[in-house]
Amino acid sequence: MNTRIRLALDWTPNTNHTGFYVAAASGAYEQAGVDVEFILPDADNYELTPAKRVAQGDADLAITPSESVYSYQANGVPLVAVAAVLARDASAIVTLKQRGITRPQQLDGKVYASYKARYEDEIIRQLIKNDDGKGQFISHQPARLDIWNALLTNEADATWIFLPWEGVEAEDRGIELNKFVLSDYEIPYGYSPILTAHRDWITQHPEALRRFLIATTGGFLFAAHNPDKAAQYLMETASHPTLSDPGFVEQSQQLASDYYLDNEGRWGVMQAGVWLSFTNWLIRHSLLSDAAGDIVQELDPTTLYTNEYLPRS
Repeated sequence: MNTRIRLALDWTPNTNHTGFYVAAASGAYEQAGVDVEFILPDADNYELTPAKRVAQGDADLAITPSESVYSYQANGVPLVAVAAVLARDASAIVTLKQRGITRPQQLDGKVYASYKARYEDEIIRQLIKNDDGKGQFISHQPARLDIWNALLTNEADATWIFLPWEGVEAEDRGIELNKFVLSDYEIPYGYSPILTAHRDWITQHPEALRRFLIATTGGFLFAAHNPDKAAQYLMETASHPTLSDPGFVEQSQQLASDYYLDNEGRWGVMQAGVWLSFTNWLIRHSLLSDAAGDIVQELDPTTLYTNEYLPRS
């Protein structure tokens, strides 16, 4: 009898998720003995975050930023990263080139369209400070699905995007962007997105998780080496309105596929140094707090993630 696994997505199906849909379309999950149910965030209009679904038992796995693991662990809920969906950061803070904001320093006094994500505004504040600015900006919080449009309509001066999605859309529409990558400004951002589970669920279903990750790894390896075919699998299997433009999806897939695998050609494997650097950065800037609101002074980064259930080769 197959094990049912409920996977909560962070966004509607997109090219960050392709490997999961390739595994589903190819029958790899069925062969691995798992029945995967995709939980889409638009089903409840993004009311519950994927991390919260896992924390309260409404999902078994979720695609989240690493910040979710930090926050929940600091508050006593043992969420754990079990794979890096992307091997390196594919995001950037962007401004419209026509607005003339060419460096983070110039975001002082400007409007930033925020997702209200954990630590997000503090990261933006530090980005500005690290470019010799004051870190004083206006945090504007549109509806989640209106954030990108807020930038395009000049309602906001900057926002955070995934380059293989909104970045490709901007290029297709002839919209020129200035891009600020966090690592260029001494902010050691962690893995995002990651595949997250509750430690209790991992303990109860170790072999199911292992089989799921073997099948998923195959899906992402296929997508990395066959982006055009993988894009077709994604569109056909997810069958979501956001994937209605084949040309755009294929272009996005070409770029996204470059982020799936690490330098050794592996999917999912996380490096200790990435977790250590981001942990130290969050603690140094007093961004972690516990359920009582007290600042967390120490956090062992090895408790935040595990590579144990990924394929050995």
